Parts: sequence; C-alpha cells; structure tokens
Amino acid sequence: MKNKKEVISKNYLEKIPVHKEGMKWSTDENGKVSLHVENKGILNRIFQKLLKKPEITYIHLDETGSFIWPLIDGEKNLIDIAEKVKEHFGDAANPLYERIAKYFQILSSYGFVEFR
Repeated sequence: MKNKKEVISKNYLEKIPVHKEGMKWSTDENGKVSLHVENKGILNRIFQKLLKKPEITYIHLDETGSFIWPLIDGEKNLIDIAEKVKEHFGDAANPLYERIAKYFQILSSYGFVEFR
C-alpha cells in the first residue's frame, strides 16, 4: 500500500495551474518575468493617498520562476512543468517535485494562480 504522503503528492502534481484571471505580467529584455499586482481596496486607496504607496506592485521572479511562469498555460499539469524545468536546469532543479509543489503552493497562497 502506498504511503499517504505519496498519494497526496501525486494527486497534487496532477493539478493543472492557470494564471488567475486578470493577472497581468511582463517580460524584460533579459527574460525575467514581473507580475503586476493591483493594490485594490479601501485601505490600499487610503495608503496610496496618504503615504504615496503605488497603485501597482511589481513582483520580479527569479530565473526559475521566470522560466516556469510562461509554461502555465492551462494545459500542462505540474508533472509536465517539472519535466520542462528538469530539461532546462538539470540537476540544479533537484529536489524537483518537492520544489515545484512548494513553488505552486506559494503562488496559489498569494492568489497568482488557480488550479483546474
């Protein structure tokens, strides 16, 4: 019988990520991805007026994140994305599946991606 942790991980890795609807992003000349997060809500409006806070926050992804972000197309599951990461980064991507799972848990917790 399989370990419960293995079953949960396999099920999680079969999920298909999609960019959250309305999420804007751009790529610079070096291929680095920046996510554009609009600061909405009454408190954000107050801070923007009083403290000169920005209306949009830019989140700059690292090399790995910038490679992964465009792969999120609503068709590839996390296993497919992990294989592309392994092809591109080789052994530097290890431990591969644990890192991919954690990365997408973080993206999901911030509301940058959703799963189908």
